[in-house]
Amino acid sequence: MLQLSGGRLPDPDPRYAAYPQPPLGAGHLSVEYAPRPDAVREARAAVRRQLEGWGLADQEDLVDTAELLVSELATNALLHSHSPNDVGGTPTASRFRLTLIASHGVLRCEVADVGRRTPQVLEAGTSESGRGMFLVDALARRWGCHQDGPGKTVWFELGTCGCAALAGGGSSCRRGRSSGCG
Repeated sequence: MLQLSGGRLPDPDPRYAAYPQPPLGAGHLSVEYAPRPDAVREARAAVRRQLEGWGLADQEDLVDTAELLVSELATNALLHSHSPNDVGGTPTASRFRLTLIASHGVLRCEVADVGRRTPQVLEAGTSESGRGMFLVDALARRWGCHQDGPGKTVWFELGTCGCAALAGGGSSCRRGRSSGCG
């Protein structure tokens, strides 16, 4: 880990006591990782630590799913985003940034990198690779991608409490999809 920022920003309003975290300003974490083999493992560990810090550790499905999907996005960032090397212009893996935001009963996880390649959802076949975005699409409440200057940010959202699934009149945790960069 290179840079770490964030923390819990409590909302003292007692009417939000039923939520696992305050719905406004619950928390923010942003960590930048160097392109090393252990970066994905470190990102997974940061997700678990932060969710524990926000009081969400008792929701084991949430923690496990967030770890799995962050692992997929971080792996994609290392495999598919490259920056020119100073020596000979050979492409090398680039840094990526993991951002976690918990607010309003939603956990949003973002992985930003310098790559321009848009993630694609592939069918889950017998291939050894290419299933990461299939998992994100299947398990996330919503996900998407947007271009950020020279790179992109791929994100997904998970509900952190039952009430979030009903927000906005829908009854499903997988209401919306945004599947392209743009």
